Amino acid sequence: MKSLLKHRELALAAIIVLLIVGFSTRADGFASPGNLATIFNDTSILIILALAQMTVILTKSIDLSVAANLAFSGMAVAMLDASFPGLPLPLLIVAAITIGATLGAINGYLVWLLQIPPIVVTLGTLTIYRGMAFVLSGGAWVNAHQMTPDFLNLPRIVVAGLPVLAWVGVAVMIAMWVVLGRTPFGRSAYASGGNATAAVYAGIDIGRTRFFAFMLSGGLAGLCGYLWVSRYAVAYVDIANGFELDSVAACVIGGISIAGGIGSVAGTVLGALFLGVIKNALPVIGISPFAQMAISGVVIVLAVVFNARAERKKGRIILRDRAAGSAKQEVTA
Repeated sequence: MKSLLKHRELALAAIIVLLIVGFSTRADGFASPGNLATIFNDTSILIILALAQMTVILTKSIDLSVAANLAFSGMAVAMLDASFPGLPLPLLIVAAITIGATLGAINGYLVWLLQIPPIVVTLGTLTIYRGMAFVLSGGAWVNAHQMTPDFLNLPRIVVAGLPVLAWVGVAVMIAMWVVLGRTPFGRSAYASGGNATAAVYAGIDIGRTRFFAFMLSGGLAGLCGYLWVSRYAVAYVDIANGFELDSVAACVIGGISIAGGIGSVAGTVLGALFLGVIKNALPVIGISPFAQMAISGVVIVLAVVFNARAERKKGRIILRDRAAGSAKQEVTA
């Protein structure tokens, strides 16, 4: 399976390169380093949110409230900055992450202790968190002139050729690679989604693992809340509306199994970059917004079909190996 994932990631990377080359023939400068850096910067928030979604999906769950969490966290810190301009920026960023993690913990609590299906919980909290953002703001916007310059400018500061926003995306990628690939929590997340029965026998608390996955997802969504409102210099109730579907799409395109337990950070990042390239390129070459939605939908369906076929193939290989093992034991006996 590791070989399959590596081939999947290499193939996806090659497709992204081919797309960039193809689009550059229709739009001058599309493949220039400056434009590619802009695409990566524009996609950084989606990358972070997709990694948040991946953490939950690995445990055989899903978080449909990540974008609503982003909206509430972003609105909350934007209003804090506007009302108390003397607050230090690091405190506001920590506040955004804490708010997001708290909302994620609520999801995790409902899934873990009350045993409510994750899709039901997060479908409900999606609406609740959006409503909370409306109640908090009274439906009003927080505009650029109400926010402090430090709050707005941090993501735009260029360091070594890339804005800070892009470097935050890189830092989150590295951190998630370490967390999911090199820590007990990461191994528990893969085990919980891959084989729940074996995970229980290994002493893994699946409910607790899902709780912390939702909490981590919420914290990253809270970080995205600050990055979004500072990047676009506005906070309103409907920011990132529908972005939860993009985060799921990035995971699916990147090879994350909706059934849990399969996937990688690299695949998720490539899935997000694939969507980023598509979303940046289609308007440039004159594709209508409706056609863009159709193309994105077709890509998602194809990715799901590919994943399903790969998992069925894996299942057939496992059954074949088990049958061969049983036959060998009978012959030996």
